[in-house]
Amino acid sequence: MNLPNIISLARLFSVPILVWLILTNHFDAAFWLFLAAGISDALDGFIAKHWKQSSKLGTYLDPLADKVLLMGVYITLGAIDQIPLWLSILVVFRDLLIIGGVLLLHVSKAEVKLRTLIISKLNTALQILLIIFVLAELTFQHALWDVKQVAIYLIALFTILSGGAYISNIFRDQISETGGATR
Repeated sequence: MNLPNIISLARLFSVPILVWLILTNHFDAAFWLFLAAGISDALDGFIAKHWKQSSKLGTYLDPLADKVLLMGVYITLGAIDQIPLWLSILVVFRDLLIIGGVLLLHVSKAEVKLRTLIISKLNTALQILLIIFVLAELTFQHALWDVKQVAIYLIALFTILSGGAYISNIFRDQISETGGATR
């Protein structure tokens, strides 16, 4: 267990605390904890690359912590009507679809080469920014309605586009590996 993995685990274990803070209207603490979780994501990646501490566990743990963090907060903010419920469902469905597809291919003994796509990185950045806007609005009582509305529709668009891109890449990889035949 190396330092980047410990940081990823800490981010993963911060999710129930973050959800509880939001549900109990402790938005200021939720804001700062979410910022710390976001910084920890950049920090564990930097440490893993800079000090060559990448590990097989880390390749699974880091994205798992990110997905659980974002899905947990999106579900919670949707449940308390701070973001549209349809957006929460869309974000969670996309992530579950990707995870389910990878698991299905893994179980079928197909080789899974899931590459991070630029559109997905942009989508994740937008998702994080929306959470920061919403928690900042709740914490500092300063309306960011226009920014929030634009972010909501951009996230919806990029969630659909990045989900489609992942599915397309997975199927393209499977078709090329089987010589054009699908099972």
